[in-house]
Amino acid sequence: MLRAIIVSLFIVVLRASSAELVFDWTGTTELPKGFRSVLSGSGQPGEWKIIFDEAPSAFPAISARATNRNVRPVLAQLSKERTDERYPILMFDGQTFTDFTIATQFKIVDGVDEQMAGIAFRIQDEANYYYVRASALGGNVNFFKMQDGQLIGPVGGKAQIPKGVWQELTIQCQGNQIRFSLNGTEIVPALRDNTFNSGKIGFWTKSDSVSYFGETRITYTPRERLAQSLVSDAIKKFPRLQRLKISAPAANGPELKVIASSNPSDVGQPAKKEAADVIARGVIYHGEDKGTVFVTMPLKDSNGDSIAAVEVVMKAFPGQTEKNAIARAMPIVKQLEAHVRNAAELMQ
Repeated sequence: MLRAIIVSLFIVVLRASSAELVFDWTGTTELPKGFRSVLSGSGQPGEWKIIFDEAPSAFPAISARATNRNVRPVLAQLSKERTDERYPILMFDGQTFTDFTIATQFKIVDGVDEQMAGIAFRIQDEANYYYVRASALGGNVNFFKMQDGQLIGPVGGKAQIPKGVWQELTIQCQGNQIRFSLNGTEIVPALRDNTFNSGKIGFWTKSDSVSYFGETRITYTPRERLAQSLVSDAIKKFPRLQRLKISAPAANGPELKVIASSNPSDVGQPAKKEAADVIARGVIYHGEDKGTVFVTMPLKDSNGDSIAAVEVVMKAFPGQTEKNAIARAMPIVKQLEAHVRNAAELMQ
């Protein structure tokens, strides 16, 4: 599990199969990097700020009688604009989620027309996403789908949501199955919807709702990078392929690194020297060693520009030549290119 306290940037590697993000808002009075205010519907964007409030200090003791409270920073949506179909969202841009569980502390503080707080998830854009929200005025928790700007729903049930009291909302997505609960009590049986299979996550409010969000935890299955997925598929399809490696400029600088490999320990390591020449000049490198043949070729985007270097390692055969080694490697690289439109997509 990879655990990251987003605001303080504390990272601990615990288990490779899952990861955890924690937003606890400490150490800052400004919105942390990686968050972006967006507006779904009409009206003005939300007014998102970090403020101080008496809030639960840790999971899971969240109830009207909870005693583990102190004054701590929380995320607040403070705008009171009374436009009806107005849905301010503070979206976390730092990760795209497929399967996940999110648990957030929330408190509904004020609102004349609406008193709501919720979580938007599998966000494609402002007009396409799911959300689950709690309503103090309506006394319910409901799931909705926003598709092409049209609202579909609700599905949910009644619940006591007193204004001014901290609550815990939990949402779990596994494939096309969606579950949600309030303070540990599931509202309705699991739902199924196939419209959105991955996307961003964001904090959600409606109209003139003033709502606070406390510590929030997201446990999720990390998505496999496209480059790694393509390598895995190629290894299965081409039986003579012994190793396959893709090198490209690192996301945070010009240095070339291995971004995908049939050997997981290669990922993140500096690329071989010839990789830079392959990308810069579009040349092909060839070599042989103890019954294996090495071919390093450029991987091109949909415009024909070289964006990465692909190292193909195959079993050699008697009479192996540079020409037929390249001919053997070419279909492998072409298969990779068929699924890549640009460099950014390769890194996703």
